[in-house]
This record gives sequence, structure tokens and C-alpha cells, in this order.
Amino acid sequence: QVQLQESGPGLIKPSQTLSLTCTVSGVSITTNFYSWNSWSWIRQPPGKGLEWIGYIDWTGSTYYRSSLQSRTSITRDTSKNQFTLQLNSVTPEDTAVYYCARGPRPKGGDYDRRELYDYWGQGTQVTVSS
Repeated sequence: QVQLQESGPGLIKPSQTLSLTCTVSGVSITTNFYSWNSWSWIRQPPGKGLEWIGYIDWTGSTYYRSSLQSRTSITRDTSKNQFTLQLNSVTPEDTAVYYCARGPRPKGGDYDRRELYDYWGQGTQVTVSS
């Protein structure tokens, strides 16, 4: 059974760097299984839809949402089967529930669609406030 669990601070001040870690169990993040080979960060601001942030794939390559690319970094620790999101220079507009998930599959197109991901973490609330 594949399981994902997010961890990180729930409250962060503006201009700081948000760091969240996703711990994966049940499958290695270095596995390519019928193109289920990427691990994403997705967020949902209050009252809005899902917003894909970026992914790291089974080779360690990364791909980011263009509007967030300058502030985003996703890395991994294969020894711990974890991947980590860093979002720099946060503002209150970064307040959201943050999820990690396996996907997207297939690649290409709109990555905000829920059906492109098969396993999700439970989500963690992140609030940016002074």
C-alpha cells in the first residue's frame, strides 16, 4: 500500500522560506511503474481550486509551474524515500493546504487536475502571517 505523509511548519512569516517534506512508504520514489514515476507538490488556497507546484521524477529531474519556478525547489533524499519542497519569499498568498501526491500521469497539459494523481498525502495547512 502506497502512503504519503507531509510534514513541516503550519505557520510561517512573510519573506521566509517554506520547507515541507513528504515521506513515502510502500514504493520507492526511484521507481518507474507504468509511468507512475513522478512525485508532486500541489496546494489548494482557501476558496480556490488545486494548484500544481512542481514535481521530481524517478531520475531526480524536476519540473515547476512557470509562475512559481523562480521561488521553488524540489529535492529528494532517496535513502529516506522523501522529497522536499522549498518555496522562497512567501507571502500571505501562499497560504494553502499543501499536498504531496504521486503523479502526474500522463505528462503534458494541465497538471491541476486531481485525476492525474493516484496517491495523496492527507495535506497540511500552511499559513503565512506575521
